[in-house]
Amino acid sequence: MRTTQTLDLNDARTIIDAGIAEAERIGSPSNIAVVDAGGCLLAFARMDDAWRGSVDIAISKAWTARAFDVETKALSKLAQPGADFYGIHASNDGKVMIFAGGVPIKEGETVIGAVGVSGGTGKQDQDVAEAAAQAFARG
Repeated sequence: MRTTQTLDLNDARTIIDAGIAEAERIGSPSNIAVVDAGGCLLAFARMDDAWRGSVDIAISKAWTARAFDVETKALSKLAQPGADFYGIHASNDGKVMIFAGGVPIKEGETVIGAVGVSGGTGKQDQDVAEAAAQAFARG
């Protein structure tokens, strides 16, 4: 029998709190989603003034980062015309997000969940997601 390592709710709260702190620091109201090792939504926060239209995008970024175990920023480069994964965003009923802001969360080399952030520019979303993911690594 296999044992699956995964994030739990307390981990997700730590990750979201760190994401909120970074989003506040850079002035980018954000939607922040955390998924577990199975890609299921574990926790979500929508900051005041964060775009309502970005709720699903944040969740999908987290899911994509876990489903493919890659940052969505990196997947974006691989999904351009002529690249190996061109058109991947149309797979999985359009759930795949290829915008920056989705980051896998690892314990050692094992991906145990992911965080997705949406609401700002690609750089802002990526910065918030990275800060959130790093909080778990310190935790």
